[in-house]
Formats: sequence, C-alpha cells, structure tokens
Amino acid sequence: MKIFSFTLALILLLLTSSYLQSTMAASDFCNSKCNGRCSAAGKTQRCMRYCLMCCQECKCVPSGTYGNKDECPCYRDKVSPITKRAKCP
Repeated sequence: MKIFSFTLALILLLLTSSYLQSTMAASDFCNSKCNGRCSAAGKTQRCMRYCLMCCQECKCVPSGTYGNKDECPCYRDKVSPITKRAKCP
C-alpha cells in the first residue's frame, strides 16, 4: 500500500509541475508582449490588465502599441458583454 501511495504521489507531483511550467511559460509570453503593447498607453495598468486577460484567452497579442488587431482575430473580436465595445487594447 505504501508503494502505491508513493507512486500516486509521484505521478501527481510530475503532472502538477508540468502544468505549472506551461502556465508560467504562457504568462511570461503574455507579460513580455503586453509590456510592449502597453508601453505607450496613458493608463498602463488598465491596458496591462485587459491585455493580459486577452492574451491568456487568445494566446496572441498584436504587434506595436496600437492597431494591428488583424494579426490576432481572437484578440480583435473580443468584446465586453456589458458595453459591447472592444475589450482588448
């Protein structure tokens, strides 16, 4: 029984660590892309919040500090359910 418990714990540890690595890698990607995208924004914190949210869902961020949303259709088509306006900066 101890061997089974140890094996199960080891498998769970390996699965958890691989999940965390992929999550952290995605957040590093989004952080660097959104830092560039929001560098010229007047409200940097708000820009970063929305950019990171969109990047995590879409897995892409358009190049430049403004426009170019055709590079990432998911990012371009995101709208707020409340205001019906573009959600991603």
